[in-house]
Amino acid sequence: MPGRFFDEWQVGDTVAHSITRTITETDNLLISTLTHNPQPLHIDAEAAKASEFGQILVNSCLTFSLVVGVSVEDTTLGTLVANLGFDEVRLPKPVFIGDTLKFESEVIELRESKSRPTAGIVTWAHRAINQRGEAVCTMKRSALIQKKPA
Repeated sequence: MPGRFFDEWQVGDTVAHSITRTITETDNLLISTLTHNPQPLHIDAEAAKASEFGQILVNSCLTFSLVVGVSVEDTTLGTLVANLGFDEVRLPKPVFIGDTLKFESEVIELRESKSRPTAGIVTWAHRAINQRGEAVCTMKRSALIQKKPA
């Protein structure tokens, strides 16, 4: 089980996730069609060329989902009770087809659960960073995590 129990985390713990991801046109088209998002900037090369970006913008739902998904193995796999919320999602730079993203997570808060004595709440600051070293997505994620069994 790669995830960590609540008791194994400390504020300041940082994980540089080993999975990196180069974004493809197929990735972007799939998430756009699966979510019924007809935004031309995501699916129409000619419309995107005419925009200030000059190329297709990757759907931000893909970027957000990758940040969360890549973090799971190192953070909550096998220990998660439930995700409690995503806060302060920011997209400071655009993501383009062909960008390669790396991901990191830092524990910014720990607290005992008031309703579940066998679990606690961990809050991470998650980041996606492109090949140019620019943050392209940041967010906070809080999750209810099991404590280590007695």
